[in-house]
Amino acid sequence: MTRGRFITFEGGEGAGKTTQVRRLAERLAARGVETVVTREPGGSPGAEQLRDLLVRGSVDRWSPTAETLILYAAREDHLQRLIRPALARGAWVLCDRFADSTRAYQGAAGGADVRLIADLERAVIGDTQPDLTVLLDVPVELGLGRAHSRGGAETRFEDKGAAFHMRLRDAYLAIAAAEPARCVVIDSSRTPDEVAAQLWSAVSARLALGAA
Repeated sequence: MTRGRFITFEGGEGAGKTTQVRRLAERLAARGVETVVTREPGGSPGAEQLRDLLVRGSVDRWSPTAETLILYAAREDHLQRLIRPALARGAWVLCDRFADSTRAYQGAAGGADVRLIADLERAVIGDTQPDLTVLLDVPVELGLGRAHSRGGAETRFEDKGAAFHMRLRDAYLAIAAAEPARCVVIDSSRTPDEVAAQLWSAVSARLALGAA
C-alpha cells in the first residue's frame, strides 16, 4: 500500500490554522482522499492530557526546556498511536502544528537549547517528516487580536507578550527560508477564501494533485 501524505500547518497565534486545516480536509475528502485531521499538542488521548498542562495556567508555569520535554512526550504518543498508523494505511494526515512549533516557540522564541530540540526530533520523529509544511504568516498585532477575540481558557502562549511573538514570527520565516522544498509561506492576513485558494494551489502543485 502506498504511504499517505503528511501535511503540517504552522504559524503564530491567530494565523487561522484550524480553519484552513478543516477547509483542506473537506476539499480532499470531496476527491475521495481519506483524511485524518489532528493537532499538537494533542492528537491522541495521552497527548491531549499533556496538552492541558501546556496551554493552560500562568505564563511562567513551565520553563521552555520543560515545555520541550512535555511536548516530545506528547509527540511520541501522537506519532505511535495516530500519525504513523494513518500514513501506513494510505491516509493523508493534516496536523495543526508539529515539530517546527517546538523549534520556534520553545527554541528561537523561548530560549530552550536548540541541540536538545534537535536531538529529540531525531530520536522521536526520525523519518516521519512532513511532505509539506504550510506556514500561515500573519503580522503579530493582527494575529494576537484574532486570538484574543476568540476567548477560551487556552491562552498561556497568547499571553507571552509582543516581543515573544515577534521572535516567533521571525523564527518561522527563517525555518521556511532554510527549507523551501518542504515549506510554503502563505499570507494569512487575507480573507479565509483567499487563503484557502492559495493553500489549494500550493498543495496541488507540491503534491501532484489536479487543480479541480
